[in-house]
Amino acid sequence: MKIDVHTHFFPSGFINDARRGQAIDNIKLERRDGQEWVIHPQGFQYPLVAEFYDLEAKLKHMDDLGLDVSVLSVSPTLLFHWTEAGPAQEFCQQANEAMADFVARSDRLFGMAAVPLQDPEAAATELRRAVTELDLRGVQIGTTMETIPLDDERFDPFFATAAELDVPVVLHPYYVGTKPEFADFYMTNLVGNPLETGVSASRLILSGCLDRHPNLTVVLVHAGGFMPYQIGRLDHGYKVRKETNAKIDAPPSSYLRRFYFDTITHATIPLKFLVELVGADRVVIGTDIAYDMQDLYFTDYLAETGLDEESLAAINSGNANRIFHLEE
Repeated sequence: MKIDVHTHFFPSGFINDARRGQAIDNIKLERRDGQEWVIHPQGFQYPLVAEFYDLEAKLKHMDDLGLDVSVLSVSPTLLFHWTEAGPAQEFCQQANEAMADFVARSDRLFGMAAVPLQDPEAAATELRRAVTELDLRGVQIGTTMETIPLDDERFDPFFATAAELDVPVVLHPYYVGTKPEFADFYMTNLVGNPLETGVSASRLILSGCLDRHPNLTVVLVHAGGFMPYQIGRLDHGYKVRKETNAKIDAPPSSYLRRFYFDTITHATIPLKFLVELVGADRVVIGTDIAYDMQDLYFTDYLAETGLDEESLAAINSGNANRIFHLEE
């Protein structure tokens, strides 16, 4: 069995609102050469392909890739951490209900919640509702809340609720406009996304946030960004810089297994390194469907690592089943 825990969803109600020009954040849809495109007022534009919202297309794509189960999360462009809390909360409530309705149509699909992180108490309340009433199995948030890092203590009520409910928190970079320093060559995604994940994960370690929430499960997409591959640098800083060791009592590398990491490296050697570094019991399949940066060759990369059958079974399905409680 293969389970994809990094694959995205657009609620049909949002799509209809965007077609009417009535969507949150003034997002619109525009048809180009027979394909609808999502147009964000901040500048980002991308095709709204059927795998984002059509059940038949979604299941067919899963079949084509050999995926048995998918755990859906809303597109990170719909996190709306940058809007006012009220509209974001309303969207999240509607999106979570749409997610629950969509995944209920197939026993091969499960869903994650979206929350209005601008208001951590409201985020905690919505997460509880999404899990206990809508049967969603986790939650996706950004790697920051705009300029506020996730280790800020204002988010403690939200993280405490996720830990209490025993659901994973998936951290996903987000953007809806081009960042000037990464404007060329699509570097906003190619470099900016893994950088943001690396920064966020590093801060969760160095700030002591993971120590404040010892039972919190965190999933890092895109194989953890840059953090796993520079963990030795963090450890060296811990040895020689008081700023680095001020809030933790053990080297940063000792926190690696507090995270789960998806398989999206787009190459065999870094994927093999990741599994050797963190353990096969901390890696899960991710694809990033249905964006153009999706990994359609994860099966090949995993096969080329030479991992034993037990490790492959854990990565393919065992770990995802455990942390998302898919067999309950």
